Amino acid sequence: MIVDDHPLFCDALSMTLRASMGIEHVVTAGTLEAALDHLARDTAPDVILLDLNLPDVHGLEGLVRLVKSSAETPVIIVSSETEPRVVRSAIRVGAAGYVPKHSSRDTFRLALTQIMRGEVYAPEVALSHQSANAPLTAREDALVRISHLTRQQARILQLICAGQMNKQIAYELSIAETTVKAHVTAIMRKLGVQSRTQAVLIAQEANFSSLLQDN
Repeated sequence: MIVDDHPLFCDALSMTLRASMGIEHVVTAGTLEAALDHLARDTAPDVILLDLNLPDVHGLEGLVRLVKSSAETPVIIVSSETEPRVVRSAIRVGAAGYVPKHSSRDTFRLALTQIMRGEVYAPEVALSHQSANAPLTAREDALVRISHLTRQQARILQLICAGQMNKQIAYELSIAETTVKAHVTAIMRKLGVQSRTQAVLIAQEANFSSLLQDN
C-alpha cells in the first residue's frame, strides 16, 4: 500500500515496485483516513509506504496511527524530508525504514529487501554520530514516548487526561484497581515522568486525542 496524495508519484512508485520487486498488487490511498479505512476492511498489505505530509495529517502523527492500527505490517516512510532529526524520530516511533523520495530505483530495491528481512533501513547520514546528537522538538519527543504505550495503556492515559482516578478507570474498563495502578506505573515509566500531571502534559504535547481516533 502506498499512502501519498500525489498521483504521479504513486504511479511512478507503483511501477518501481512491480518492475524491481515483483510486487503485483499495489493499493494507493491519498489520505491517512482512506488508508485506515482500507486496513479496516481488507487484508493487511505486506508493506505500507507512507508520506509524512498528507492532506489530513502532518508529520509523525500519521506514522503513529498506522503503526498502532497495523502492528504486524512494516511501515516505510517515503518522504521529501531528509533532515536527520526527522529520520531518527520516525525510526524511534516505529517506522521500519526511511527512504527519501529522490532515491534511485536501486535504493528502493535495497531498502525493501533489507526491511523484509526484518532489518531497518535509513540513509547513513541520518544515523551518523553527529546527527544523533541533534535534539528532537518537544512534539517529536512526546510522540516518541507515546508510541511505546500499548493500546490498553493508551486508553488508560486517555482516561487520566479526562480527570478520572484509578477507581473510576477500573470501573470504566472492567478491570481490577490494582491492574490500573500497574498500568499507570508502566505509563509513567514509558513517558519518563513522575506524576499524572506530567503525563497529561506529554499527552497534550503529542495531540494525543487525535492519535486515539482509530481506537
